Amino acid sequence: MIGAKKRGLDAVAVTDHDAFKGALKLSKNKNFLIIPGIEVSTLYGHVLGLGIREGVPPKLDVKTTIEKIHDAGGIAVAAHPTSINRGKLRKHVTKDFDAVEVINAASFPFRFSSCMNRKIARSLRLPQTGGTDAHTVFEIGTAYSLVDSTLGQDEVISAIKKGRVQACGKAIPLLVRLKRGKRF
Repeated sequence: MIGAKKRGLDAVAVTDHDAFKGALKLSKNKNFLIIPGIEVSTLYGHVLGLGIREGVPPKLDVKTTIEKIHDAGGIAVAAHPTSINRGKLRKHVTKDFDAVEVINAASFPFRFSSCMNRKIARSLRLPQTGGTDAHTVFEIGTAYSLVDSTLGQDEVISAIKKGRVQACGKAIPLLVRLKRGKRF
């Protein structure tokens, strides 16, 4: 978590694809707030589960995935719903979600995707979050959620759900993307 501290972050949500045990293990760190989560692959895109206490199975429909995240004690966030390279969720974002990730530093095209995500969140009156979708230490903190809350897992999750959150940040720089080895 040294990389996160160096970038001025007070906390991070660890959301591995379809796995949460690593995040749960890291969340026991007493020196830095880590919110355990998961990025669940549904039949129609990705859904973030933040603050979960148990796993959520992949490859279910969106509504069932949201229900499972809630049953696991977390909140469900529509992940990068309009990103051209990963935005299959767009038509499946409903009021069942607790928030929409409007800024995702790995989304392409970044400005278009962010604008469209904000439109979805506003039309549904859902809180707006930001996230880096970091796969390397160099990406951490490029985009983030500014949460009006005391520093505790339950407090942060509650504040996001209540809309006391602001999405901030920018796209991952092109050179960092190329080092990542992923499409942009």
